[in-house]
Amino acid sequence: MTATDFHPLADSVQPVFDTVRTRSPHEPEFQQAVHEVLHSIGPVLERHPEYAAAGIAQRIVEPERQIMFRVPWVDDAGTLQVNRGYRIQFSSVLGPYKGGLRFHPSVNLSIIKFLGFEQIFKNALTGQGIGGAKGGSDFDPHGRSDAEVMRFCQSFMSELWRHLGEHTDVPAGDIGVGGREIGYLFGTYRKITNRHESGMFTGKGTGWGGAEVRTEATGYGAVFFAQEMLAVKGDSFEGKRVGISGSGNVAIYAIQKATQLGATAVTASDSSGYVVDDAGIDLDLLRQIKEVERGRIVEYAKRRPGARFVEGGSVWEVPVDIAVPSATQNELNLADAQALIANGVRAVSEGANMPCVPEAVEAFQSAGVLFAPGKAANAGGVATSALEMSQNASRQRWAFADSERKLREIMGDIHRASFDAAERYGVPGDYVAGANIAGFERVAAAMLAQGVI
Repeated sequence: MTATDFHPLADSVQPVFDTVRTRSPHEPEFQQAVHEVLHSIGPVLERHPEYAAAGIAQRIVEPERQIMFRVPWVDDAGTLQVNRGYRIQFSSVLGPYKGGLRFHPSVNLSIIKFLGFEQIFKNALTGQGIGGAKGGSDFDPHGRSDAEVMRFCQSFMSELWRHLGEHTDVPAGDIGVGGREIGYLFGTYRKITNRHESGMFTGKGTGWGGAEVRTEATGYGAVFFAQEMLAVKGDSFEGKRVGISGSGNVAIYAIQKATQLGATAVTASDSSGYVVDDAGIDLDLLRQIKEVERGRIVEYAKRRPGARFVEGGSVWEVPVDIAVPSATQNELNLADAQALIANGVRAVSEGANMPCVPEAVEAFQSAGVLFAPGKAANAGGVATSALEMSQNASRQRWAFADSERKLREIMGDIHRASFDAAERYGVPGDYVAGANIAGFERVAAAMLAQGVI
């Protein structure tokens, strides 16, 4: 998306967006995320002039702190490598900064700022007293040995540790940061600080402070939110074909939960292409290839009779009733949306952060397709992270069933808050506006109460 693609905003927020574009001219993903929120909250500022008078919108689009640093490390060949690290601490008005770390070659300042900005409202929607942040590096763990990943994580944390703490900033995982990376990062933090603050990092192994369901939470949550949307229309997952992109944690556990609810998940993908399995994705095989072997998705088709691999192309060409884009930002474009609509898609629930471009979102909404934005639909991950923090603080451990029940309740609350906000502001059924408004109102009220800081 270029700057000229943005639709004009309400007079109350257009100057705010103009300032963002002036200050961050080369950050398209960040601009996109800000534009979407500002578009939704114009009516809120009109109804609450005290928010406009206090400059809430002007303040909320500017991070409280931006941290960028070099990460030098030595690979297995003895060659020095240098990557760039980031932590954007966007808002702590509701609680300590909370948000994942992403290790991927595409990581840059714009992407981390967009993710951090989204995290403000996502975390607010959970109602759990956590602020918004995001971080990461352009380091690519794919194909690296465990020793190389460990050395990188140790170097990364040797700088970032000073900005973290269970009452300050609590990171988690994201793309490229799973249990292995979390272990190395937490171990380095513990060594440097001489403190075992188990609540300052979430996504830990369940044997040393991690919460049950944390690994599954984002994928489960996206399906739970879609289930809530369908229920409003008297529908369900039973007997539906579900299309899912990606093959990481979010995709794997969205597949699992959709299957448990009676659907048939028929797709998975990675950067090389996608597979279609009309009999339903074999989750054990997919996990073996992606989690154990760290292989490519083509291996699934080679080992699974009846499955086929499509190199390149778009996974959204496959006819499905429900779509859960779970790979990365802006993966689903207008042509993809039109293909899904033509094939009769009923609901789209974003498992990834902002995977649908604005034109695709508009197409879904215009066609009457139920659409759940990532800040609401994929909030299950951070919601369960907050549950992990609670367990760590009280030295408790909850069973899987208890954690899943709490996650299910939180996703129901997020759906209700988004649905009700859309109704209150005259845009019934618009979950994008509803999620933005509900999250913004909670943050804005706290900012107003705490003064100009």
